[in-house]
Amino acid sequence: MTEGGRREAPYLSTPVFVTGLVVITATVATLDILTSTAVRLFPLLIFLPGIVAGLGTVRQTVLASAWVTLVVAGLGTYLGAELDDELLAVGFTAAFGGLAVLGCRYRVRREEEVRRLRSAASALQRLIVRPLPLRTADVVVDGLYQPVEEEPMVGGDMYEVAVSQHGTRVLIADVQGKGLPAIGTALAVLGSFREAAYREDTLNGVVDALEKAVVRQNTFAATTGEPERLVTALVLDIGAGLGVEAVNCGHIVPYMIHYGVARQVRLGDPSVPLGVAALTTEPRTSARFAFPPGATLVLCTDGVTEARDPGGAFYPLAERLRAWASDPPDSLAHVLGADVRAFTRTDPRDDIAIVTLRRRRARDDRS
Repeated sequence: MTEGGRREAPYLSTPVFVTGLVVITATVATLDILTSTAVRLFPLLIFLPGIVAGLGTVRQTVLASAWVTLVVAGLGTYLGAELDDELLAVGFTAAFGGLAVLGCRYRVRREEEVRRLRSAASALQRLIVRPLPLRTADVVVDGLYQPVEEEPMVGGDMYEVAVSQHGTRVLIADVQGKGLPAIGTALAVLGSFREAAYREDTLNGVVDALEKAVVRQNTFAATTGEPERLVTALVLDIGAGLGVEAVNCGHIVPYMIHYGVARQVRLGDPSVPLGVAALTTEPRTSARFAFPPGATLVLCTDGVTEARDPGGAFYPLAERLRAWASDPPDSLAHVLGADVRAFTRTDPRDDIAIVTLRRRRARDDRS
């Protein structure tokens, strides 16, 4: 299992390797001895090391090559083959086995290189988000970030928390599309948010800065032949009062857990995603809602809401949060992430980002 939790495809296990080697060899040898035809079957064993080379380790391929060479020599002697024919068969078997070993070594090295590249992409994704948990004057923030390590499936999920003179500002976003270019767009959005969260007096000003960052990134992408990307985002401004200001740019609406009840926050109709504001005449508007002490907000990306079980059913996020509402786990984000993996029963096919925000009580300040 890799650092991100993704299981690597295993090589042939020793029992499977040994059993397959013996069974295939015995089957071919038995048929060859019993049929007694002019056309011998045992030379077909020459392909066995090639099969092992595509599935197993280098050591297993070496053992298979040596085994097949010995079997071909033994069967040739037992069946009374001519010396010249036997030497030719053994020579070809040994040579083919050697090529199989070289092919296996090349395959293993390529797989190791791919694993290193996947790990590097995953490490890059983890470096662009802030380590959590984090305690600010207003909230206690915790989160979970599980990026997919397969390069074609790498997404641009992200979150960030900025403690500014305006309060605690929070971003969670998801870049459209997959692949390393999506990470580039995520970096552009995060960089813009980290600057604008401190600079802009209003939350709409922060969102406008994010819009411009995505437009600039799309302009650059067009010059390199990359497709333009939009970004769904939810931006929050949490101050010392009970209210929270939010601008929802097409993102998943957060849930709030308070007094044993889990409900989706009412933010009204969402605005358009980042990067496409020029396509509409409707300005982005903010919404306000109450966030009382002791309450917990749950923010996530579609890696949670669009996760499916083997039968195709979507992950029941609202149902799970209602079940945990009366006694929320201490590490709700991590419990939720583990539950998503258990629900899907497979490795994730999309990035997962979860952020929980608990409004601090007065006793939190005293402690």
